[in-house]
Amino acid sequence: MNESLTAKQPLAGNNVINQLAFVVNDIEQASEAFSKLLGIPMPKWFLTGDRTVSKVVFRGEPTDSRSKLVFMNTPTVQFELIEPNNEPGTIREFRDTVGEGIHHIAFDVDSIKNTLPVFEENGYPLLQSGEFTSSDGRYVYVDTLKEHKTLVELLESAEPRDTAPSTEIFTPLLGTNKVEQLAIVVKDLDAAAEAYCKLLGVEKPPVIQSGPSEVTQVVFEGKLTEGKSQYMFINTPLIQLELIEPGESPSTWKKHLDTYGEGIHHISFVVEDMNGKIKMLEDMGYPVIQRGNFWNGKGRYAYLDTTSTFKVIIELLEKYS
Repeated sequence: MNESLTAKQPLAGNNVINQLAFVVNDIEQASEAFSKLLGIPMPKWFLTGDRTVSKVVFRGEPTDSRSKLVFMNTPTVQFELIEPNNEPGTIREFRDTVGEGIHHIAFDVDSIKNTLPVFEENGYPLLQSGEFTSSDGRYVYVDTLKEHKTLVELLESAEPRDTAPSTEIFTPLLGTNKVEQLAIVVKDLDAAAEAYCKLLGVEKPPVIQSGPSEVTQVVFEGKLTEGKSQYMFINTPLIQLELIEPGESPSTWKKHLDTYGEGIHHISFVVEDMNGKIKMLEDMGYPVIQRGNFWNGKGRYAYLDTTSTFKVIIELLEKYS
């Protein structure tokens, strides 16, 4: 495809990131935990079809890969929980090499046949394909890991997928179930932004520096630190992406980069009564990793170590009016 055309258009034909998919070891435990986090009834999991139904092909080879799935709708993105079996597949590979965590982001497309070649021509090869089990549709995973630090899934459905927020809502754990941000730690902010802006068909946003320490007042693992970083915010229709390049001073971002490499670091929720929410989460066994003020002093944040239950760090954001 003409480079100037792809530069103006999202590679998937749209820039609506509508799903975050979590690989889990125990679908029932994870479903119960996420239902409490989001304040929605615990859904029942279902098993994807066998080879004759799902027609899974992983790295060019047919496989008996099957998974237990749960879908949970929020006011922004849909959460998908996936417990894989032990047959070859990208989900099992992720579980065996990375562990539990966010495996991919997803886009709905009108035609995989037409959209996949755009990704392939831009250097993102097909990793796995398959058919839906409970409806007429199909999916592919494309290997965007090197440049986007996570995989991209393309979803083609004969009928629109049900992504409407649940109408049966009780109080979410944090007082809200609106996911505001997905944050990714990177080594090279400019290169990562270039890749994401090309994927999404948007202009590159300005770089933001972390701000003076007398404003940010960063505390990491109980100690004051400069917590230097630079970052960008990329807005999409449902969720904001935050790309973070850590500096050399101690921080949760630098520790993540040094320990795990580039990848998804956290998801964010805007909350009220941050101190009360922090105490509640600490009492539940989720300690504060890092806290501080926004670079411009117009709010504050706190990262909680919720990975044991929610497979990702949760960030609380409190904005000053």
